[in-house]
Amino acid sequence: MGEKVNNNEAVAIGKVVGEVMFSHTHYDEDFYTLTLEVPRLSENSDTINIMLSEKLYDIGSIEEGDIFEVHGQFRSYNNYSGIGNKLVLVLFAKEIEPRGESIFMEDVKPNYLHLNGFICKEPVYRTTPFGREITDLLIAVNRAYGKSDYIPCITWGRNAKYTAKLKVGDNVEIWGRMQSREYQKRLENEDVVVKKAFEISVSRLNIIEDEE
Repeated sequence: MGEKVNNNEAVAIGKVVGEVMFSHTHYDEDFYTLTLEVPRLSENSDTINIMLSEKLYDIGSIEEGDIFEVHGQFRSYNNYSGIGNKLVLVLFAKEIEPRGESIFMEDVKPNYLHLNGFICKEPVYRTTPFGREITDLLIAVNRAYGKSDYIPCITWGRNAKYTAKLKVGDNVEIWGRMQSREYQKRLENEDVVVKKAFEISVSRLNIIEDEE
């Protein structure tokens, strides 16, 4: 039996947008993907991709517009199709249940994530055209059975300056939310396409010192 790992926890509450799509079969178990539109406290929202086992919920009963609360782990998968991003990021559902119309409730955050992992790429510090300070991090989070997930994260402001000094191999614990954003990419033929990035917006971060 694999070791139980509690270093990756995520919660999303949102509305189903689009169709439920078949993803893959693993050990005779079918997995599907669906997209939740999760509101922010502002007027904006994030789209979060959910991966769901047929054994966890009745896939055929899910309809666009349904509201669900999903608990699980934020995971990464390599995309070998050549279409879309090279790294696929999903909330792997371990629990899912339908919710009423009210998404915002005092006892549950509609978009919450907690990770404990290791810096696996040199941090990249930058400023936006509007002058906001940002540091891009890539965190490796160990999973059971010797696997790891590689999660892109963004820190802002004072946290950006602080995390820009982190080194590869540093153990960090973060709290934040899953977010999506659109950006423009210029192709070799000078065409510009709009793509969507998925990442973690970090609200709090701790460095875990080596006990030795």
